[in-house]
Amino acid sequence: MADWDLLLSDVRIATMRAGGTPYGVIENGAIAISAGRIAWLGPAADLPAGSAAETRALGGRWLTPALIDCHTHLVFGGDRAAEFEQRLRGTSYAEIARSGGGILSTVHATRAESHATLLATASSRARALLRDGVATLEIKSGYGLSMESEIKSLQVARDVAAAGGQTVRTTLLAAHTVPPEFTDNADGYIDLICEQLLPAVAENKLADAVDAYCEAIAFNAEQIARVFTRAGELGLPVKLHADQLSDGNGAALAAKFRALSADHLEYSSQLGVDAMSAAGTVAVLLPGAYVTLKETHAPPIAALRSAGVAMAVATDCNPGTSPLLSLREAMALACRVFSLTPEEALAGSTRNAAAALGLGDDYGTLEVGKRADIAVWNIEHPRDLCYWLGSQPLSDLLIAGESANLD
Repeated sequence: MADWDLLLSDVRIATMRAGGTPYGVIENGAIAISAGRIAWLGPAADLPAGSAAETRALGGRWLTPALIDCHTHLVFGGDRAAEFEQRLRGTSYAEIARSGGGILSTVHATRAESHATLLATASSRARALLRDGVATLEIKSGYGLSMESEIKSLQVARDVAAAGGQTVRTTLLAAHTVPPEFTDNADGYIDLICEQLLPAVAENKLADAVDAYCEAIAFNAEQIARVFTRAGELGLPVKLHADQLSDGNGAALAAKFRALSADHLEYSSQLGVDAMSAAGTVAVLLPGAYVTLKETHAPPIAALRSAGVAMAVATDCNPGTSPLLSLREAMALACRVFSLTPEEALAGSTRNAAAALGLGDDYGTLEVGKRADIAVWNIEHPRDLCYWLGSQPLSDLLIAGESANLD
């Protein structure tokens, strides 16, 4: 009987473990895999005696942890290409939202779509990410904004995992904006979320976390605190869309509830950064939205870096503000518009992204005992993943030790 199921040899490995050498590099390495987990890795010269059911010599290719997209909105109906044109003509995102566009236009389209149609389109988007090296992703609801449609969206997100083989974490984002039925009654909608929707979602195990949008065009801190308090009572961790368009003390609010992450953060203050650092809340940077909205006020990268706040990078794939289906392009943008280093961007799409989803113990780095989610790249160095724009360097993607179907 073989000691290992699979042995990957003649490889260079970027383990992305914190500390040590840049990228956690192991030159002339090997990785042994058993039962979907990493059984051994290190320099090939140190490989212990043993046999493998299958050995693949990979010709010096680079291995990294499979990528993790920790903030997406893949379940939605329709698109908002017309609004894209409007913004290019000078109309702001807030103006579009106030005139009945924005999120609400997607809400109407999403409510009208069947489960089967939403699953087909969301699965297609997930496969695009798969071919980009993404083995794990988060999918939020938030375009249903009713009991029926929010539950439908979460059920679709669960089914995306079954259809494509990726690990999918689902997040309830019912507090995304005020639905048309509750115009001028945001508190009434929060009542619905807290008293009916959250308990139903928790009982049926449809969500792994709860998110909300803290902004003048969405919900205030008091309303979000009610949602987060109820989520905590039901055993669900929280995340927050924070300080994207203004400083609403969202980063500090997320930290107060020990959120897994605070996302966007363009206008976060030093007070918010310090609170996140103390709470261990991950900063999720979303350069796709920053570029699409033609923002000029970047997140406080230097302050986050100085405070030791872990920074993740995600696509924020959604129809309105970030129609982006490549996490590698998000990494490249994070380097160009936020001045992340390529190592920070890769850590942000592996190790720190795993932490933002509460998966850091099992995902995000290449270490003995962790899941064998491994991306195989045709590159000269890991920095190339952020340097080249539009390239397709993925050679193979192993999910729990098995090659994904990338066709």
